[in-house]
Amino acid sequence: MALRPEVPTPEVPLEAGSAPEHGIRGRGWRHHGANLPGPTPAMPAFRQVGEKQLPQEIIFMAWSPKRDLIALANKVGEVLLHRLANFQRVWSLPPNENTGKEVTSLAWRPDGKILAFGLADTKKIILCDVEKPESLHSFSVDTPITYMHWMEVTEESSVLTSFYNAEDESNLLLPKLPALPKNYSTTAKIFSEEKSDEIMKLLGDVRLNALVLGGNSGFIEIYAYGMYKIATVTGVSGSCLGLCLSSDLKSLSVITETGDPTSITSEISYFQLDTSLLSTYLPEVTRMARKFTHISTLLQYIRLSLTCMCEAWEEILMQMDSRLTKFVQEKNTTTSVQDEFMQLLLWGKASLELQSLLMNQLTVKGLKKLGQSIESSYSSIQKLVISHLQSGSEALLYHLSELKGMASWKQKYEPLGLDATGIEDAITSVGSFILKANELLQVIDSSMKNFKAFFRWLYVAMLRMSEDHVLPELNKMTQKDITFVADFLTEHFNEAPELYNRKGKYFNVERVGQYLKDEDDDLVSPPNIEGNQWYDFLQNSTHLKESPLLFPYYPEKSLHFVKRQMESIIDRCLQKPADVIGKSVNQAVCIPLYKAAKSEDSTPRLFKLPFLWNDKSSNLHYVLFTMSDSSSSKIYILRRHTDISRSVNNGLLAVEFGSFLNTTNENFENGSYSCLDAHFYDDETVTVVLKENEDQEGKERVLAQLPLSLVYTKGDHPEKELSGTICTRLDEQSDVIPSHTVFLENQWRILENMKAQYVAVNGFRKVSCVLSSNLRHVRVFEMDVEDDGEAEEEDEEEEEESSSHLAPGEQEELIQLADNQESVVSGSAGLVDAVEEHESHLDS
Repeated sequence: MALRPEVPTPEVPLEAGSAPEHGIRGRGWRHHGANLPGPTPAMPAFRQVGEKQLPQEIIFMAWSPKRDLIALANKVGEVLLHRLANFQRVWSLPPNENTGKEVTSLAWRPDGKILAFGLADTKKIILCDVEKPESLHSFSVDTPITYMHWMEVTEESSVLTSFYNAEDESNLLLPKLPALPKNYSTTAKIFSEEKSDEIMKLLGDVRLNALVLGGNSGFIEIYAYGMYKIATVTGVSGSCLGLCLSSDLKSLSVITETGDPTSITSEISYFQLDTSLLSTYLPEVTRMARKFTHISTLLQYIRLSLTCMCEAWEEILMQMDSRLTKFVQEKNTTTSVQDEFMQLLLWGKASLELQSLLMNQLTVKGLKKLGQSIESSYSSIQKLVISHLQSGSEALLYHLSELKGMASWKQKYEPLGLDATGIEDAITSVGSFILKANELLQVIDSSMKNFKAFFRWLYVAMLRMSEDHVLPELNKMTQKDITFVADFLTEHFNEAPELYNRKGKYFNVERVGQYLKDEDDDLVSPPNIEGNQWYDFLQNSTHLKESPLLFPYYPEKSLHFVKRQMESIIDRCLQKPADVIGKSVNQAVCIPLYKAAKSEDSTPRLFKLPFLWNDKSSNLHYVLFTMSDSSSSKIYILRRHTDISRSVNNGLLAVEFGSFLNTTNENFENGSYSCLDAHFYDDETVTVVLKENEDQEGKERVLAQLPLSLVYTKGDHPEKELSGTICTRLDEQSDVIPSHTVFLENQWRILENMKAQYVAVNGFRKVSCVLSSNLRHVRVFEMDVEDDGEAEEEDEEEEEESSSHLAPGEQEELIQLADNQESVVSGSAGLVDAVEEHESHLDS
């Protein structure tokens, strides 16, 4: 068993016959009005497990909901992940130009596998894998995000349960998407893992979860599974300071800051929005959102596949075009380039200028390299089109067809804005994209045959020019081969002055690259459709020409253009539900909270109260806030039922913290501490950081736990009832708000040598992280020390039981080893004290 130094402060037992109130074991809280003895010092609660001075100022921190991991963001734009044990860094994601450098918000997916963060400079939202610092998904928004909240639906029903448990039919009917090659850019890493299903990691659990984003000017959007927008909320003004969507989807609580830019003050207000449409149609919303995220993921897969194809195409393939253009510009004869090559083909003789081009600029070695590059590049692109682009497109077609079937059930899905006509247009656009991909395959196949025959003939001709030995198998050329090369020269080696004006070259021998250009221009060399019997038949048929059963064909456009057109149509189709659901959200409650002085520092508002919390078990929204007036020592707790139609449990009260450090202070009527920060630890407890109000040097900072059961005791603590919209600000009514004073015994800890200012907590993992006012000094605590003590007692019992079976000599060795460890620990205690003293100077 590992030995640990004893805490030097002696434990103060409870009085005889006393016990923690309200049945909360070890809480040791008492409220004003109880028969109180004088406050007594207590042993420090909570066990410190880590402490660190960080090189950069921390502006955001958020605990993982399921693991002992905490995400941090600093002022330079770096996102870091640390482990609870010794605050060890797991990974860091440095800022870059692609994602952004100004982090403005953090949020964890409820399962703890994905971390989301928003960036102000690029207006992007990044979804990052918890296992490694890689972006799994990203999307852009219209305004910088100031707050984000990621929630999970907890409502249960027979329809939802059957949907959760049913296997997705697409897994049975569609082949698994092939992993993208790893030898391309880092943007393709999400789908490049062979063993793990990265797509399912991105989609997460079938149970609906939603990422709610808030920004400036009343910007609020809801993204299903953190990926696809299902609601655009309007009607709220101001910059968003906090968001909380209830787990039953019945209401959305919002805290905003409004004010004239020229004013030195701003008004903080609370809004409760009615989102009952989402709650009423929860099974339908879940199914629709799941389809939306499948479609969004497949669009990203197709986009990355096309990126890999662009990387597989090399600039060296343009070498033939550039060499021939230079040849035209420098040659002195009037003979065309096509005639020059035809003479070489028919008579085996080339002009001096053509010989110079072939032997000095292109060279035999360069020709072989060019031929190998073309064959390798075209083969890679061909494989990507067949195995990735077509597979992704077919899966996209399947999910859109299913979505069209859902839209046909108008009773269920029409209120959500799902439109069958728009989905039909999206299906048609996917069909056009598949046609263009097939056209590219035909061009690749034709080009590979043409280039292979052309390079073989030219290679032999150049060997003869250099009077090198030509192998007999290369020297054989039939009349059919000569005709094939002649047709290739006729089609590809015509000078085009209009092309030079567009692209700065006279030739377009290489035909594949034009399909991969992300531009709106028409293809330089579109496919020849003259004589195509099917195309002529369609053009001459009045009925078939406009038939919805046939996918439109765009022979003049590139693959990139058709892909962008497809994405635009799909986005427009799936945008309608977001507009319809957003318009159904209406404001039910507006409560002006208080006026606050605008902060002169640049510290983001996420670190500052107010704080929102959703109690899933009681369906309540809580708001914690302090007012910028004479009553700053009070913390106010506003609660609202998530069901707007119910008025039960809607109220407001204030909490003051009485003296518990200074035994000579007997003034219990006034708050002895002001609240610096407060966060909900779990549904029953609030974690607070307190500061003494005494006018003395070295004011102590305290980390404490406040059980709500003491605040909301029936009959003892009435609330100020708040129903509907209120016109008068709460700070103007502070005298009539019920206030209650609470005292602490042992569920607190003095934060020595630290100017603690902020706290982040996780009740599920029973941990907290305290940040100092200089934003660089952090301490990490395990909050449930009682369980830790019980575990130690069990370990000691097990050790005693095991040592009883040892021989006397072995027992003596074990005791000697323990003594040595104790001496090492006691020797290091002085070093720890010295380090803490040094860090306290850094804080100040």
